[in-house]
Amino acid sequence: MNRPRVHRSPFRAYRADQRPDLVSFQIVIEETDLWVAAHADLSAPMADRVRLLRGQIRTYAAIHPEFLPSLTPLQAAPGAPEIVRRMCRAGELTGVGPMAAVAGTVAQMVAEEFCRESPDLLIENGGDTYLFSTRDRHIGILTMPEEDMRVCVHVPAEEFPCSFCASSATIGHSLSFGKADLVVTRSRDAALADAAATALANALKGAEAMDRVLDMARNWEGIGLDGVFAQCEGRIGVWGKMELSVL
Repeated sequence: MNRPRVHRSPFRAYRADQRPDLVSFQIVIEETDLWVAAHADLSAPMADRVRLLRGQIRTYAAIHPEFLPSLTPLQAAPGAPEIVRRMCRAGELTGVGPMAAVAGTVAQMVAEEFCRESPDLLIENGGDTYLFSTRDRHIGILTMPEEDMRVCVHVPAEEFPCSFCASSATIGHSLSFGKADLVVTRSRDAALADAAATALANALKGAEAMDRVLDMARNWEGIGLDGVFAQCEGRIGVWGKMELSVL
């Protein structure tokens, strides 16, 4: 069977990997770029879901022009769409603007809509993921091409669904005020994981800040943050449910 082609990008080389038990496909709508692995090609209805979510954000932003550019927390207005409420709540909890949570929130809300049709459902949105799985998985968080290895987090089947979100000052196009090579966060709430990754990466202004950043992550355990992996200037810090392995 011919499978849909997957987008090739220097920032998304990990998408070359195929899951033999699942069908991989891509959905690109404006800035949203999803890579999906599911039991069947759900690209058409998923694209409709993405358009709906993006439309809700655009409509809200037209009425509240501060929403898109804000780098500080905002409170959702009464009657705001659910996607906006999730993004605002995550930003308020972690001290960042609501758009810091947009990619993770979209990934989770798309996954939640289709998980009944595909109990194994892996959605990645520009480095931010939401994952349903009926079996154990190894989730790649750091590729080392020169050594042909990947650092992964082992996730047992009973710990799904969960989210892993990434932020970096050196990889990709995300805005960051720190110097992090990579920050990856884990949570069952993708909006929180996405916003926390941004906040922690902003705070990682050098290797000497690693301990303070790990303390920030620990302090967010009570709001639902489950783990963090951070790398900066040759130093690595790990906290929480991040059982690392190398494949």
